[in-house]
Amino acid sequence: MKMMRKLMIYTLMLLAVKASWAERDTTQYLQPTESHMKEARIIVQILDYVHYRDIDLNDSLSSVIFDNFIESLDGNKNYFLQSDIKSFEKYRFTLDEDLKRGNLVPAFYIFNIYRNRILSRLDYAIAHAGDRFDFNKNESFMVDREDVPYAASEAELDELWRKTLKSQALSLKLSGSEDDKIKDLLTKRYERFQSNVEKYNSNDVFEIFMNSLTESFDPHTNYFTPLNAEDFEMNSKKSLEGIGATLQQDNDYTKIVELRPGGPAFKSGEVDKDDRVVGVAQGADGEMVSVIGWRSDEVAGQIRGPKGTLVRLELLPAGASAGAETKTVAIVRDKINLDDAKAKSQVVQMTENGQEYTLGIISVPDFYLNADEMETNPEDYTSTTNDVKKLIKDLEAQGVDGVMLDLRNNGGGALFEAINLSGLFIPGGPVVQVRYPQDRKEVLDSDNAQMFYDGPLSVVINRFSASASEIFAGAIQDYKRGVIVGEQSYGKGTVQQVRGLNDFLRQSTGDDLGLIKYTIAKFYRVTGSSTQHRGVTPDIEFPSVYSASEFGESSQPSALPWDKIDPTNFKPLNYVDANLISSLRKQYDKRMKEDQLLVDLQFDIEEMKKSRARKEISLNYDVRKKEQEDLEKRRAARVKVGASLTELEANQVDDRSLDDIKDPYLKESIRLLADQIQAARKKG
Repeated sequence: MKMMRKLMIYTLMLLAVKASWAERDTTQYLQPTESHMKEARIIVQILDYVHYRDIDLNDSLSSVIFDNFIESLDGNKNYFLQSDIKSFEKYRFTLDEDLKRGNLVPAFYIFNIYRNRILSRLDYAIAHAGDRFDFNKNESFMVDREDVPYAASEAELDELWRKTLKSQALSLKLSGSEDDKIKDLLTKRYERFQSNVEKYNSNDVFEIFMNSLTESFDPHTNYFTPLNAEDFEMNSKKSLEGIGATLQQDNDYTKIVELRPGGPAFKSGEVDKDDRVVGVAQGADGEMVSVIGWRSDEVAGQIRGPKGTLVRLELLPAGASAGAETKTVAIVRDKINLDDAKAKSQVVQMTENGQEYTLGIISVPDFYLNADEMETNPEDYTSTTNDVKKLIKDLEAQGVDGVMLDLRNNGGGALFEAINLSGLFIPGGPVVQVRYPQDRKEVLDSDNAQMFYDGPLSVVINRFSASASEIFAGAIQDYKRGVIVGEQSYGKGTVQQVRGLNDFLRQSTGDDLGLIKYTIAKFYRVTGSSTQHRGVTPDIEFPSVYSASEFGESSQPSALPWDKIDPTNFKPLNYVDANLISSLRKQYDKRMKEDQLLVDLQFDIEEMKKSRARKEISLNYDVRKKEQEDLEKRRAARVKVGASLTELEANQVDDRSLDDIKDPYLKESIRLLADQIQAARKKG
């Protein structure tokens, strides 16, 4: 009877929605299934009993879930009207009780209105894609609408979408497209968008709503439908076969949520986590096809292709607002070779101030561990630690003066390996603390009796270094064992577990249920400080495109807070002290003004920050054209320090090993390691 009553209520609500869009009588109205209702109740119980965060699903959290759901549907306020939002407000403080009962009617009601609002907007866009816009008129377009109110009327939405189309047409015109070509491109873009919206199904709605619930607990707690659970576990459907990345729907965009270490996208160094794919082109000369509004699996289908072929991606950088400057990256598709994801080393020869240095650089893209090999051959199995040990032996045989571990873009992996790798550089002792619910704590130690490598050491991190990377870098810093250089890390100090919903049933019902990833613990450094939010701050900090508030844990409203527990009993090694850091910083500051790669890097970072900060852009052709020309002039006007080589650079002209390195962060990190070794030689 309860089920029948819910369905009757839902039918009446759908009729109300349908009546307001009489011209779309054939529109499909999505409904929850019995399986969805069952899963919702299970998920609520899981979050209540096993999630690290001890909060009640009450009216307060209901309000957060409500806001999350509206944000996930229309975060840039392009579709809903103020009257829609006002009508939804009656659900703000009732979703908690609805979820406990498995009542999904309000969520599906909101989604069906949203779906029809999109279709209405796309009708407008297709009808007006060929309009001849006046690009001499002085008007502007708000690209970041987060802080503006929803449109008050259909007429206001029409005006918003007129400017949206004009902005897109102007961008195409500035890139050289003629009017007929612009009309064709925009029409195809929105027809495809329309086709994808019409393919939405009830599983899509349920997954979006469940993630509005799970992410109210913390951003790393997620629900996956049975289909996407299979993709998550098998890394198949949403995996960009050929470039090594994983996709996820993000409103109208397809977002890159993971880069597979060793994959072509990872190795390019130009693709970042949370970049959004806005265009895909085949080959060097193929047309860039807009994929805004496409489903993530369809975008993946465009990116897949035979090994050795080229695909070009137009990407909206992580954290950038819609309308910000995009970047185009060319990637050659390849099979993901597991060996490419392993730690690798190279030797760099350089001369500085008349002294020669042989430096070992070890790249660690992931903290990996082959559990099957470990079980059958515990003395020699594939793992980050074992591979790095072999690389260090080889580097020492080549007579290196120091070693650098490059952990940039390393998103973490096996905690066990972060601890073991730390043990190669510190003589036993605590590495990380873990706190579970009910304040249960655990100190995890490295059991190495002595250091495997005791020479000069540096570690390079960036904003995309997270989790296990932060544990390792934090331990090296806290023990004062090596110098940390680069950008502040991501700040992910939480531990997740993945389980199927069937695991929580007393007996299997035979239903095909999804899975849930939820947070079970927090990490703390040996000093007692959580890595949550703060991550690891380098001793020598490089300029960064991303601030903590824009990208990283601190950009997530529901992220667990930073806190502190008691420190462990550890003894710093004092290989690094304040005098060394001060000396290195002075030399770094000097090169920041003199090295052309670093000068260019700072310029590009500042320009990207300006672009990302813009909430409004001009729709006047001459104004936009001048902005482009002024940017090129500013780029050309940068000081060319290479024209008058400093003594340091003059000493390196014949050293192609260092000179061939075009990565400014890597190059500067190598120089800082040489400076570190030089300081140790003087001290010794």
